[in-house]
Amino acid sequence: MRRSVSVLFCAAVALGGCATAELRGTGDLGVIVERASGAVQVMDTTHRAPLARVTGLGDLSHASVVYSRDARYAYVFGRDGGLSKVDLLRGRLEKRIVQAGNAIGGAISQDGRLIAVSNYEPGGVRVFDAATLEAIADIPATFQNGERRSKVVGLVDAPDERFVFSLYDAGEIWVADFSDRRHPAVRKFPNAGVQPYDGTVTPDGRYYVAGLFGEDGLALLDLWNLNGGVRRVLPHYGRGEQKLPVYKMPHLDNWAMADGVAFVPAVGRNEVLIIDMRDWSEAGRITVAGQPVFVVARPDGRQVWVNFAPPNNDTVQVIDVPSRRITKILQPGKGVLHMEFTPRGEAVWLSVRDEDRVDVYATASLQRVGTLPVEKPSGIFFTARAYRIGQ
Repeated sequence: MRRSVSVLFCAAVALGGCATAELRGTGDLGVIVERASGAVQVMDTTHRAPLARVTGLGDLSHASVVYSRDARYAYVFGRDGGLSKVDLLRGRLEKRIVQAGNAIGGAISQDGRLIAVSNYEPGGVRVFDAATLEAIADIPATFQNGERRSKVVGLVDAPDERFVFSLYDAGEIWVADFSDRRHPAVRKFPNAGVQPYDGTVTPDGRYYVAGLFGEDGLALLDLWNLNGGVRRVLPHYGRGEQKLPVYKMPHLDNWAMADGVAFVPAVGRNEVLIIDMRDWSEAGRITVAGQPVFVVARPDGRQVWVNFAPPNNDTVQVIDVPSRRITKILQPGKGVLHMEFTPRGEAVWLSVRDEDRVDVYATASLQRVGTLPVEKPSGIFFTARAYRIGQ
């Protein structure tokens, strides 16, 4: 009898401890990459407060992040080939592997079970189990009868358990179907264009679009109709007639799509291009302060925010979508590398690398409403990405 009472007392103490423990969801969390220190900060985006700093993630000079389906785990892709699984709730590194010599980002499958990483060295895509980081598949990006390997860029997830990516050196787009995860089927589309340097998928998952560095135009693949092959659109897009030096390649991994059009960073031109999404024709151009890097739409599509390559990387311009005019010029400081909107768009966070801080702006007033000290910040990734295709 005494033993039973003792057991009940211990159980009550344990339950009492659980009742007082802080519970937290993950929907308003995010990760900020510290590119020089191999660390990420886990942030509470509602209170604009750091929760944890996770170290030991390797070379994060060009890092990107995707999230598990439940938004508890962040998968961090390092430039050194590192793949790290970070537990946001515990604020710790769960597991890290080095899967290649030089990597450039990754994606998570539609069902959340697979993590794919795109590699420069050796060129190809490697796929891992999201729970254990166990290797599942290796897809070498070979071309010229297997004699060469290409750098892989523009890796995205797509519906029906597919990954889509571009081969920079080969000028090809590949679609890898992992509906049978142990026996993936790869379909290859040669002659996609010269030097595809990045790619994106439209928010509905239908179209994969690769930007071309070696020639004018974009490569478009309709994922609903693979038999239609790759076609070229915007034949005058790209480096253009006056070839300016390109100091930083623009990113196509997060197109601004609003009001039936897409706002796209031009390569080697001080312009944002406007594409009519109905027929993929050019619908206009907006002259901006420099060569755009990220062109990002507020979630409701009313505004588009643009940052720039050096020497204009201290500037951010805000485009009003209905008028297609620049309505605000901000100068937060040197090294504005990344912009991330809160899920409903009331605020945007800007990383200001050279001043070791992240600024928060209200999108209605376009005024700075907060600032956070972060060591050499670059990418900012909120957990709302867990529920978007291609994020």
